[in-house]
Amino acid sequence: MSSPSAAASRPLGQLALIALVVGNMIGSGVFLLPAALAPFGAASLLGWGLTLAGALLLALVYAWLARAIRNHGGAYGYARRAFGDGVGFVVAWSYWVCTWSANAAIAVAFAGSLGALWPAATATPALSAACALGALWLCTAVNLAGVREAARMQMLTTLLKLVPLVLFGLVGLGWVHAGAYRPFNPSGLPLLGVTTSVAALTLWAMLGFEAATVPTGVVRDPERTVPRATVIGMLVAGLATMLACTVVIGLLPADELRRSAAPMVAAAARVWGPAAGLALAAVATISCFGALNGWVLLQAQTPLAAAQDGLFPARFARLDARGTPAFGLVLGSGLASALIVANYSRTLVALFTFSILLSTATTLLPYVVSVLAWWRIEPAARWWRRLVAAGALAYALWALAGTGIESLMWAGVLVAMGLPVLLWQRRRSAIP
Repeated sequence: MSSPSAAASRPLGQLALIALVVGNMIGSGVFLLPAALAPFGAASLLGWGLTLAGALLLALVYAWLARAIRNHGGAYGYARRAFGDGVGFVVAWSYWVCTWSANAAIAVAFAGSLGALWPAATATPALSAACALGALWLCTAVNLAGVREAARMQMLTTLLKLVPLVLFGLVGLGWVHAGAYRPFNPSGLPLLGVTTSVAALTLWAMLGFEAATVPTGVVRDPERTVPRATVIGMLVAGLATMLACTVVIGLLPADELRRSAAPMVAAAARVWGPAAGLALAAVATISCFGALNGWVLLQAQTPLAAAQDGLFPARFARLDARGTPAFGLVLGSGLASALIVANYSRTLVALFTFSILLSTATTLLPYVVSVLAWWRIEPAARWWRRLVAAGALAYALWALAGTGIESLMWAGVLVAMGLPVLLWQRRRSAIP
């Protein structure tokens, strides 16, 4: 049994870690996806199946790595252990860019959700950017208050969005029209093409299942809690998202669904009245805020681990009186703010898409390297585990290729921008 002092220094337990995974996965995607999936009808379930299967395979590999290696920094720690400092730095840098660019995307999604409740708040691009920045820095302030406070906020917001989302899906099943799912494949595309297209669209909703592996330095009994939280959180969030998105397709006419900027809100208002629509818009706003809080927590943890190993500048490793890596938190939020401000003249949708492009491209590289790291770390694993890892690697490579040339170019540029930092750190460590 851990001592009180150990528990205080490691404030994240099992429930808090599951809340981190679920809260980071369920953000803006679940409320926006149904419109994008509308052309595929019920056939979208095939793509969901591929996405959930691929995410589950990756989550299992991450769970095995967390049990085999006690590290801090998630994919960075696994990459460094398997391939050395150079690859470890690239993964740390890539995941760091992913977190603050994801925060820009989620903050923008929060502004869009708030606009559905209070249109005046996002009446102009400047007001939309101000709302996004306000949410981002409020979450930063919560995290600066300490990991324990951030974890409490995460558990509260996760409950406030998960319970209504599951209720919407389960209750909505009784109101769906079977005719809405006919024809099964309204797109007319081959089923393989539908599966691939839908899986690519739903990938954004699955990002974040690895969240539990990142802050292991502040987790109690990480060898036990991290693997459980990774798999349980991924399954809960993935199944809840798939259920809600599929139910929306059965509640709204296809033409209305395609045109809707807030399809889940529109479905609730159509079936249960305007009050239900407003309630779901509030849930969407809370959902985005909770996801933003969780990703802000992560944006300083990977640089902290890399700085402790001498690969990132030492300032990232400094903790304030509350045990918080304040420099990494403020810098990450500052970069996310710069991304929002530099593009505030775009529409919310364009800014959201641009931020997703940066985040997705820089997330997939750590996924691929983590699976390869598992192969090197556990070369004598059982055959069925090797089979799972092979499937995870195939899915990660497929997803990486599926992001497109533009995404891969952005990923390459962003990783290259970090190389001078690595060279500088190596030069400093070589000076006696």
